[in-house]
Amino acid sequence: MLHDVVSAVYRGDYLIEIEFDDGQRGIVDFSKYLERRGVFERFRDIEFFRNFVVNKELGILTWNNEIDIAPETLYAEATGTALPAWMNPEEDSQANPKTAGITTR
Repeated sequence: MLHDVVSAVYRGDYLIEIEFDDGQRGIVDFSKYLERRGVFERFRDIEFFRNFVVNKELGILTWNNEIDIAPETLYAEATGTALPAWMNPEEDSQANPKTAGITTR
């Protein structure tokens, strides 16, 4: 099941406490995104990073309407739960090695 972000509070450094539509909440450390390139390079500017908003219509956390992170990823990180299986194709193929790499037409 997918859960929308309903609120988020900056907690210092690259930490954001996030609450989801099912009442679950947790703190996500975004410092790992500093190693990524592309749009995530903008996170190196802490003032830019601190200026996120929750887009309530889409249920996402966004920065300047140009950067967002899948709420499924945030939920897994904030709550310590696994990502949905559809987000990890390697896990699917390892679960059933007989069908690994097989596609249907």
